[in-house]
This record gives sequence, C-alpha cells and structure tokens, in this order.
Amino acid sequence: MSTRTFRITVRGVFDGLGADQRAALLADAAEHDVLRAAYTPEGHLSYDIAARSAFTFRFADTGEAEDDILDATERAETAAEAWLTARGYGFKNLRSTAEDLSQAPLGKRQRREAARKYT
Repeated sequence: MSTRTFRITVRGVFDGLGADQRAALLADAAEHDVLRAAYTPEGHLSYDIAARSAFTFRFADTGEAEDDILDATERAETAAEAWLTARGYGFKNLRSTAEDLSQAPLGKRQRREAARKYT
C-alpha cells in the first residue's frame, strides 16, 4: 500500500478580539502573510487582520488508506482550535476542506511525463 498525501485547509473567522489581541495579530502579520502560505505538518496560519477577520490554516498530513483523510481532517481542526485557544483568540465558523493528492488530476506536464514512463 502506498502513502497518500493530504492537504487540509481549515478556515474560520476571529471573533471578539480585544484591542491587544488585534495589535498582536497585526504585529505578527508579516509572518502570516498569504504570500508565504504553505501546507505543513504543523499547520501554517495566514490572515490579513487589517482587511478582514478571516483566517486560514493549511496542514499537510499522510495516510495509507482513502479513509485516513477523515482522521487527518479531524487532527487539523483540533490543531487549529488548540492554537487559537492557547493564545486566547476567539473564533467561529470553522470549516474544513481536504484533498487527497493521489486523487488530484494531473497537470499537462505531469501527464506528459507519466506517458513517457510507460512508452
């Protein structure tokens, strides 16, 4: 059985932030800029608190079976909640999407390379 790679995106909205919390998020904004976003095992948080109160966590995880994506999604949601809670940030409307990269359609270049392997 081969290892599957999952990308899990957890989105939500900061809720009830105080002035100090908002200032802390603004101070760390460069570290959490969407242009630096990446899917990582620990999760990467991105937001633009100056523009809106939404945030996105991006997680990378792996599994052996197709159903492992459900456990990976649960771990990602739990990790996002723990990160926010540990810092005292209120949040709402958490929702997740997950993608099994082994099921993702190949791009044109990948299809060409795959075809060369088998010819």
